[in-house]
Amino acid sequence: MLPLERIRVLDLSRVLAGPYCTMLLADLGADVVKVERPGAGDETRTWGPPYIGGESAYFLSVNRGKRSIAVDLRRPEGRQIVQRLAGRADVVLENFRPGTAERLGVGYDDLARDNPQLVYCSISCFGPGDHEARPGYDFVVQAESGLMAITGQRDGPPTKVGIAVVDVLTGYAAATSILAALTARATSGRGARLQVSLLDTALSALVNVAAAALITGNEPHRHGNAHPNIVPYQTFDTQDGAIAVAAANDGLFRRLCSTLERPELPDDERFHTNPLRVEHRDELIPELQRVFLTRPTADWQSRLDEAGVPAGKVRNVLDALAAFPAKLNVEHPTAGPLRLVSSPVQPADLAPLPPPLLGQHTREILAQLGCSHSEIEALERKAVIA
Repeated sequence: MLPLERIRVLDLSRVLAGPYCTMLLADLGADVVKVERPGAGDETRTWGPPYIGGESAYFLSVNRGKRSIAVDLRRPEGRQIVQRLAGRADVVLENFRPGTAERLGVGYDDLARDNPQLVYCSISCFGPGDHEARPGYDFVVQAESGLMAITGQRDGPPTKVGIAVVDVLTGYAAATSILAALTARATSGRGARLQVSLLDTALSALVNVAAAALITGNEPHRHGNAHPNIVPYQTFDTQDGAIAVAAANDGLFRRLCSTLERPELPDDERFHTNPLRVEHRDELIPELQRVFLTRPTADWQSRLDEAGVPAGKVRNVLDALAAFPAKLNVEHPTAGPLRLVSSPVQPADLAPLPPPLLGQHTREILAQLGCSHSEIEALERKAVIA
């Protein structure tokens, strides 16, 4: 039995943070019903190319394990359908702009009135406060949070991370909050109102960089692929590529220097401890770089592995996916056999549903609500569902 096998989740979210959260819950066994707009659906269905079987890779990446129902929430009949689904749900997740859920009749007060055990989670961009009404995406929050300011080459401009990392981290934060609320509910019998924001997630993700800034009052600098507080902890060019080396303490630095056949460096008064190496990084790094250029990456990888020094080849995405097979296979109704990347919380015995087509499960879900065939046909004729 999967951990969340008896948990029902009503997913009113779209794009990335919310759908990522509900995919994690689905990976743990929850029955996730994804509510989408008839005709358009989740915006990420059109975020391409690439597409396969008429679906974007973006949508496919964060929506496996779910059933899709296409309902027009602006219509009273559509609103009633979603309210009935919420009455049977354990969890509702939404990421509408602040005030929209209430206006549509699917806010916390509307739904918890009939289902006091409901765990209701809202994901917003900026959270409650002065900026609550502002719209935004991950990209905007990477800029506003300072994350861009510390990312990129030392002499280059602020740079976003290569993926929507704040959305992904917010998905994990929301899932963690929901699991904690479900655990508390098992004892108290009461649901919960949860609020998670991209901005709070991004600020908390600054961890040691934020702490250093608060302690010193100094603005952090960009360090490219190097580390502000550990040396050497960065990439080095090799004969045929690059390798990332993480000598995070004095013992590892000594092993690294022995492997590089520069055993005298740890005894140099400039490099004897990590604080000294940070102070004299501009003198140490060129010494190490000259040695790394003498051999290919695979040779260095083998030598450093044998010495117990953490190191890794700088791979491209296809190389990484080939080297570390964290993939699962599903049979998609239009794309056919489809490979997806598994999540780290996914049980080994999971056999997930493929990402759904828009409205694929509308009739099935309405039938489970007790709607008759004629009622479903009437709703479809009125364009309340699709």
